[in-house]
Amino acid sequence: MLGFDPRAARYTWTAAAILLLLVMVYRTRTTLFVFIIALLFAYLLSPLVDFLDRALPASRTRTPALIFAYLLLIGVLGFAAVGLGSRIADEANSLLTRLPDLVNQAAEAPPAPATQPAAPSALDSLKESVRAQIRLHASDVVAYLPRAGLRVLAFAGNLVWVIIVPILSFFFLKDGHEMWQRLVELIDAGPRRALVEDIAQDVNVLLAQYMRALTILSLFTLTFFSFYLSVTRVPYALLLAAIAGMLEFIPMIGPLTAAAAIVVVSLFSGYPHLLWILIFMGVYRLFQDYVLSPRLMSAGMELHPLLVMFGVFAGGEIGGVAGTFLSVPLLALVRILYKRLERAHREHELTKVS
Repeated sequence: MLGFDPRAARYTWTAAAILLLLVMVYRTRTTLFVFIIALLFAYLLSPLVDFLDRALPASRTRTPALIFAYLLLIGVLGFAAVGLGSRIADEANSLLTRLPDLVNQAAEAPPAPATQPAAPSALDSLKESVRAQIRLHASDVVAYLPRAGLRVLAFAGNLVWVIIVPILSFFFLKDGHEMWQRLVELIDAGPRRALVEDIAQDVNVLLAQYMRALTILSLFTLTFFSFYLSVTRVPYALLLAAIAGMLEFIPMIGPLTAAAAIVVVSLFSGYPHLLWILIFMGVYRLFQDYVLSPRLMSAGMELHPLLVMFGVFAGGEIGGVAGTFLSVPLLALVRILYKRLERAHREHELTKVS
């Protein structure tokens, strides 16, 4: 008579459940990403809400503090939009209008004369290489611009998430603690619940530190780049600084993309001091990577650069920009889970021995 091994059956059903969960996660990846962004936004606002909750008169709920925090946020964003947003929008409109002409001008630029010195500088070689590529692909670039505009319009259709994310964050901030307590109560009191609570506390600190660090790094990038590019009279300085600040939220690929955009726009616009821009970006990257970022990131974010590179590229292949953005916190989360489970296993083994 045939029999079934209970352990094998349990493992089989566990593997099937995990596979089904992964399929569900993939199918709902867009919705999950929106909820994750809302959660991270809630972590970003949490210190302000906590401060206002302590400063305002005592209330049974956090709703007054939340409303006041959102009003402050809307006021700050409105002030920034009036002060900088209009200038950045004007520069963006000017660049988009002139971009086809700039590409054609760069493509029609004559090659280096034969009387040029035999050993040109590295910067001259870079400029000539870029111009050669522009001459080769100028028609493709100009033809692609209308399609790029249509893609931008299609992306603008997803801006409804800009409204949904703050609403979801409001509920996370208002009821998140209570929802988490309800989930924890599903686990019987004992070592397992204690382990889950410890992991949740580590993850809570990790996400709070990560969002705080990204926001500060983005603001630093916006401030330093806008100051330097404006002082050195780089064309479209505020627009390029805003792009660099926003792309700071995407690990590795974002800063590289921002640097490439600044170099290409400066070259197309005929800016003569490209070398100084490269020096500035190199010095700033060293300052940020080795001075500022290590002071802002928590201990849980200490990941080897090779692991970060793997996570960024793998995340980009799996989930595009969203996967790249989430790769570093997911790797840090895996690190926390591994260290906590390893510690719990050691403590369990010591208990058995004693």
